[in-house]
Amino acid sequence: MAEPGRPQRVSQGIAGTWPTGRSASAGGFAPVGSGLWPGIVETLRAWASAEAGAGRLLPWVPVAFGAGIALYFAADHEPVLWVVAATAIALMLGAVLLRRSRLFASALLIAAVAAGFAMATWKTARIAHTVLAKPLYSVSLSGFVETRDIRERTDRFVLRVSAMEAQRSDVKLERVRLSVRKGTAPEVGSFVQLKARLLQPISPVRPGSYDFSRDMFFQGIGASGFVMGAITASVPPDAGGLRLRYAAFMQGLRDAIDARIRSTLEGDNRAIATALLTGRRDAITAPVNDAMFISGLGHVLSISGYHMAVVAGVVFFAVRALLALIPGLAVGFPIKKWSAAAALAAAAFYLLLSGAEVATQRSFFMTAVVLIAVMVDRRAITFRTLAVAALIVLAVAPEALVHPSFQMSFAATLGLVALVQIGMPNLFASPDHSATARIAMWGGREIAMLFLASLIAGLATTPYAAFHFHRVTPYGVLANLGAMPVVSALVMPAGLLGLLAAPFGLDGVFWWLMGIGIDWMVMVSRWVASLPGAIGRIPAFGIAPLIAASLGIIVMGLLRTPLRWSGGLVLLAAILWGLTARPPDILIAGDGQSVAVRGRDGHFHMIRAGKDNFLLKEWLAADADPRDAGSPSLADGVSCDEAGCVTPLADGRLVALATRIDALADDCSRAALVVTARPAPPDCAAMVVDRQRLAAQGGLALTRRGDGFAVQAVKARGADRPWAPAAAGEADFGASLAPPVPRNRDATPSEADLQADD
Repeated sequence: MAEPGRPQRVSQGIAGTWPTGRSASAGGFAPVGSGLWPGIVETLRAWASAEAGAGRLLPWVPVAFGAGIALYFAADHEPVLWVVAATAIALMLGAVLLRRSRLFASALLIAAVAAGFAMATWKTARIAHTVLAKPLYSVSLSGFVETRDIRERTDRFVLRVSAMEAQRSDVKLERVRLSVRKGTAPEVGSFVQLKARLLQPISPVRPGSYDFSRDMFFQGIGASGFVMGAITASVPPDAGGLRLRYAAFMQGLRDAIDARIRSTLEGDNRAIATALLTGRRDAITAPVNDAMFISGLGHVLSISGYHMAVVAGVVFFAVRALLALIPGLAVGFPIKKWSAAAALAAAAFYLLLSGAEVATQRSFFMTAVVLIAVMVDRRAITFRTLAVAALIVLAVAPEALVHPSFQMSFAATLGLVALVQIGMPNLFASPDHSATARIAMWGGREIAMLFLASLIAGLATTPYAAFHFHRVTPYGVLANLGAMPVVSALVMPAGLLGLLAAPFGLDGVFWWLMGIGIDWMVMVSRWVASLPGAIGRIPAFGIAPLIAASLGIIVMGLLRTPLRWSGGLVLLAAILWGLTARPPDILIAGDGQSVAVRGRDGHFHMIRAGKDNFLLKEWLAADADPRDAGSPSLADGVSCDEAGCVTPLADGRLVALATRIDALADDCSRAALVVTARPAPPDCAAMVVDRQRLAAQGGLALTRRGDGFAVQAVKARGADRPWAPAAAGEADFGASLAPPVPRNRDATPSEADLQADD
């Protein structure tokens, strides 16, 4: 018997957690049902017990917190703040009272869900502001310029409105984003007066697509538009505040850095160098930008965890190496902690220099948690580190949860942390084998680790890239292997040295070195993007498969026992679910000016009364269609005149877009579906999508169901959110369209006809 208190020895290995066989027949086979199921149940119970062990609960808290935020964004209308706050507080107190109970884990996770829901509700209430509901023309505006973006064709700036005057409207906005002719954007911090045309924030271009209006709401922007006429600088009524002075200082610093880079580099090299150091990436030309994203190197252009890690890593090792040269410091003082503090300061400066966007904040928090762990003698790369960083990001910016950069970044980081936890550094070049040791000396181990890390990060981010951007990068690992070592070893270090040398006027050589590395990166991206099958197009699918895929990735990443492979089954089911999603047969723009109809060839045929190329590009991408918005084949089978257009569905029925009222009578008698931005006649014999329905539901996706259509709308039934408020007097429309029931015609002859017969 085992001695009391002494743990029994358990066999280890790949199958060490499986129970040993208890009995078997003489032939080596256990009788059917004799001990199979009890053994499986006991094994599953042991695995579940191991997953519920000490220290295994914390990584699940941000998952539950994020689930609460997701529930908030799924709500149809705004929750009552005091109710959700009181509920969250009560559940958290309950979890504290149950801390010594077996129910503590469940109570804590439920409380975390409620806390996430309450945090998102509070954030929305805290930043609440007016959102423009309809376009305004010739609006007089005056205010302070807060930010400025230099783009390829036009510039753009955000105006903090001090005064606003519009004809027949008394709406008052706090911030607007305006486009101007290139080179005419005013300086950050200046006070200007201008006239502009304002448009409401862009709603999703189709059901399930990204909500730009929600993004703008959380940025505090109530409308977008463009300047009409000249911009006049004037004397401000007040100083504008400390925040504005800080924004002007940082913008001036970014402009100075860009000017120094421009003195050595030009074109896309200058734009990419500026993007890597200051976060301004809008000046990159479309061909290079597309090549970067197609090849899988698009993440380099957006300041993320990788950039923060490189900046912090370069500073950490450089400071530590310099301090190690002083024997007295290296022996008697914690130079490792000093180096971590210096790296943290460098990362904070990089955060401020790059504009401190939500994605960059997330990267900084993750890097800061790692460096602080080094400073307090804790392991840096753990699930706890990731959990703390995720909680900080979601608490500061709950809206980050629905942004693709957050989803992709944390999915990739989760995969890499899981890889470290299973011992990635020990997977290659064992010292017991001299051949592999020699290969490792030549960098084979590092190349293999980079390959595996790129593969895991690429696989983890694939569901989110497919959902948001409708494409995957089949050669992403190849592109990262070819470019990232140069970016890490040359481009980013040269950029940091250029920043340090710029005040002394010795930065030119470092920008030149940076340009050499960027040339290589662009060459790799263009080569990979030109490979056959490099553009992996994926048709759009619903949010449910993405949620299932996220659950599978989380389970595979956080669990440590073989139960993790159940997440693989969930992920596989999510992939099959997404790939088998039925595409819509008709897409209708929210303004009623564009309609896409799927014809007999299986492709969309476009009916256009406007020139919204952005909408067409999004529709084609969501349908995995390689054509661009200017392709002549989009109009195949479409017949148009001055009153509208018609095109057939796959079953031969006609869809009409009526642009004039006098065309509605003819379209109603001939077409199966009539789309118009005008009010339709109540006696129309066709199915109708008119102004009233578009105002209530926004853009629509129709899928054939019998003789009618199932309807998916951008605005859910009864939805009323601060970034997409419901209009007053909106009618209630269902989730389907059916052919109208033919009315019995009045058989009474007219009096004139009767007299003629007599």
